[in-house]
Amino acid sequence: MLNSIKIEAEKKMKKSILNLKNDFASIRTGRANPSLLDKITIEYYGTLTPLNQIANISAPEPRMLVIQPWDAKSLGDIEKAIVKSDLGLNPSNDGKIIRLIIPQLTEERRKELSKLAKKYGEEAKIAIRNIRRDSNDELKKQEKDGIITEDNLRQGQDEIQKLTDKYIKEIDILVEKKVNEIMEV
Repeated sequence: MLNSIKIEAEKKMKKSILNLKNDFASIRTGRANPSLLDKITIEYYGTLTPLNQIANISAPEPRMLVIQPWDAKSLGDIEKAIVKSDLGLNPSNDGKIIRLIIPQLTEERRKELSKLAKKYGEEAKIAIRNIRRDSNDELKKQEKDGIITEDNLRQGQDEIQKLTDKYIKEIDILVEKKVNEIMEV
């Protein structure tokens, strides 16, 4: 019983870390990276579809992304979605492909992106703490119902706290790495 709660908590915490990494991938750092466009969705035949499912995205140069849709009719919709996104990029459409030139980040924009990275990190920490709370509540409920002893409750809470500390530390490392990457000129 105790082990299943710990395993479930760890699985959820790993998911939080994965979500944080996905959020970080969408923060632009001045280098062209196809994952920059992962969160962009396009209305394609009445369905919201991720951009990477209706087009080939490549980075032929360090500061340029090329988007080549499989259906040329979707070029206009892709262009609109990129302009509407919070990436601050201006697409250039030549009728067959869309080119995105990634401009050099200003110092002010770097600071904004660093704050955004820290915000994502804080949200991930909150998620980890919520998982800890839910796991501890489950342990308390089992102790109250007589399924586990008070000693098992304490042991379980200690193990959950160790997991929490481990993943919070991992988040801190990821945030620091991302902020350093953003601030790098």
